[in-house]
Amino acid sequence: MPNCTRLRNFLETSSIRAMLITSMPSIRWATNFTGSFAAALVTPSGGCFITDSRYRIQAQDECLSLPVRSFASPQSFEELLKDVVRQDKICRLHFDKNHVTVATIAKWQELLPDVDFVPVSDPVDALRMHKTDEEIAKIQAACRITEQCLERLLTLVKPGTTEQQLVWAFEDMLRPLGASMAFPPIIVGGPRTARPHATPGTRAFEFGDFITIDIGVRLDGYCSDITRTVVFGEASSRQRMYYEQLLKAQVACIDRIKPGMKGKEIDSLAREILNEKDLGQFFGHGLGHGLGALVHDTGRLSSSIDQDIEVRQVWTIEPGFYIDGFGGARIEDDIVIAPEGCNLLTSFPKHLIELPY
Repeated sequence: MPNCTRLRNFLETSSIRAMLITSMPSIRWATNFTGSFAAALVTPSGGCFITDSRYRIQAQDECLSLPVRSFASPQSFEELLKDVVRQDKICRLHFDKNHVTVATIAKWQELLPDVDFVPVSDPVDALRMHKTDEEIAKIQAACRITEQCLERLLTLVKPGTTEQQLVWAFEDMLRPLGASMAFPPIIVGGPRTARPHATPGTRAFEFGDFITIDIGVRLDGYCSDITRTVVFGEASSRQRMYYEQLLKAQVACIDRIKPGMKGKEIDSLAREILNEKDLGQFFGHGLGHGLGALVHDTGRLSSSIDQDIEVRQVWTIEPGFYIDGFGGARIEDDIVIAPEGCNLLTSFPKHLIELPY
C-alpha cells in the first residue's frame, strides 16, 4: 500500500480533514520526493503537493500520489498555499506543531484569516515508525556498508593514528559505495571516551586506550547507526570487567525486547544489569532511539517515555558507561521488532576486541 494511501486512511478515521505536512522526512515518506523544499496538503480523498520551480519536473517524476503545483518568482509559497486552500474550500487546516514556527503561522493566518489553523503532532511520525519490508531492507543495506567500513577502520588504528584521521578515512570509504555519513562520526580514544558525544580531535591513540567508534551511513534515504568499543593493545582487568557487564546488559535487552513491552521496561533492564557492577550511575542517556529516514527518528527507549514496543519498529539498542578520568564504552546494534521478539539488522562482532599495538 502506498504510504500516501496509509496517511489518507489514517485521516479518514481521525478528526483531521486536511493536514499540511512540512517536515521533509515526512514528505519523503508520504510522496517519495527527494528534493529539499516542499509541502504536502493531504485530505482523506485528495490533496496537493507544493514545491518551487526548481523541483517542478523532479516532483512530477517522483510524486505520483498527489497532483503537483509549483510556484515561481514573484509568486511565493504562501500565495500558492492560499490559492490551493481556497480552491479546495478548506476552512480548518492542521499543521505539525513541532515543525512550524510561530512566525510562519502568523504569516499564514494573515493571508488566510478565515481559516482555522490547528496544531497537532504530525501523524506521519507515528505511521513511519512501522517500517515496510522495503524500508527494513534499505536500513539493513546501510548497516552492511557501515560494518564493512568499521572492519576497515579497525585495521587503520596504529600508534600515532589520530581520531580525526579515522573520521577522514571513513568519509573516503563511503564515496565509491554511493553512501554518505548519517551523522558526524564519534571516534574517540582514551579518557575522551568518557564523553558520549565527543568531537573527534587530534589526539593520537595510545596503548591501553578504549576506542569508541560510533558511525552510520545514509543509503537510499535510510540510515544505520552502529557503535563498537575496542581496546588498543591489551585490556586491563577493569576494562574487561566493565565491558563484559556492558555486553551482558546489551545482549539481555536484545534477547528480551518484544511487542507489548514498554520502552521503560527494556531501559530499566539495562540499568538493572549494569548496577550489578555499580555502572548504572555512569549510564546517563536512554537505551535507544528510533531509526529510519532520520538517524534519531521517531521514538525513544528511555526511563522517562512511555513508549509502546510494536512489530516493525526499528530501534537502536545502545547502553554505555562513561567514567571521568577512566573512559567509557558503548555497544550499539540496530534491531527490528518481530512478532516474537526482534531481528538483528547488524552483525558485527561484540566480544571485546584487542587491536594489535
